[in-house]
Amino acid sequence: MVTKSLTASRARSAARQARELVRRQSILESSTLPGKLADCSIKDPSLCEIYLVEGDSAGGSAKQARDRSFQAILPLRGKILNVEKAGPSRVFSSLEIQAIITALGTNVRDEFDLSKARYHRAIIMTDADVDGAHIRTLLLTFFYRYMPELIEEGYIYVAQPPLYRLTIARKHFYAYDDAEMERVIKENNGKKAQVQRFKGLGEMNPEQLWETTMDPQRRNLLQVGIEDAFGADMIFNTLMGSDVEARRTFIQEHASDVRFLDI
Repeated sequence: MVTKSLTASRARSAARQARELVRRQSILESSTLPGKLADCSIKDPSLCEIYLVEGDSAGGSAKQARDRSFQAILPLRGKILNVEKAGPSRVFSSLEIQAIITALGTNVRDEFDLSKARYHRAIIMTDADVDGAHIRTLLLTFFYRYMPELIEEGYIYVAQPPLYRLTIARKHFYAYDDAEMERVIKENNGKKAQVQRFKGLGEMNPEQLWETTMDPQRRNLLQVGIEDAFGADMIFNTLMGSDVEARRTFIQEHASDVRFLDI
């Protein structure tokens, strides 16, 4: 018990020192917003939302597609740091994580202040593929470990871009999964339907991105609960952690469920 207490005390001390280092460097408390953030014009946080977008290409399309009055866009380059394995000093030194913290405005952990949130909806928007799922899980793990209050208060969402675009008799339809695609084809007698599968957000032009994923009247958002974030954290630890046997068991149990595998 004494050993565990000392270990926990050292961890708290290291985290406190890391936060002090970050604070002295004016990273988290800087009033300067990230340069790549395309902010919205409305200043009432309760009316505003920010999209955390995978990649500069999709981020560019999202910036063109958005409603500039209440939608902000923050493109993220690649996969953010795995905060589960990194110490606080490394986490706070990550440029992508710095950008997220600064854009959201709430600070983190002991210094977290929900009243300073610059947006009341933070929407994770990634590609509908394996890499996109990985990035989404990394982001959920970060929020779960450093900003759990955002999840508890219902501020975190996941965008649901469509998987398919169907053209039937010169009319266009979107489907978010295989079952919906089959239903659309059946309901519209689409025996000669042209089917396009989106491999990523970058394949959609701004108009398509707006009407399917960003238009509040038509989009499909998933609100993240604390159980969702916990589940994502557990899966990430299983698949990316140091326990090789747990990862092997998971793969063996779920191998038959894999679809659209990129090799």
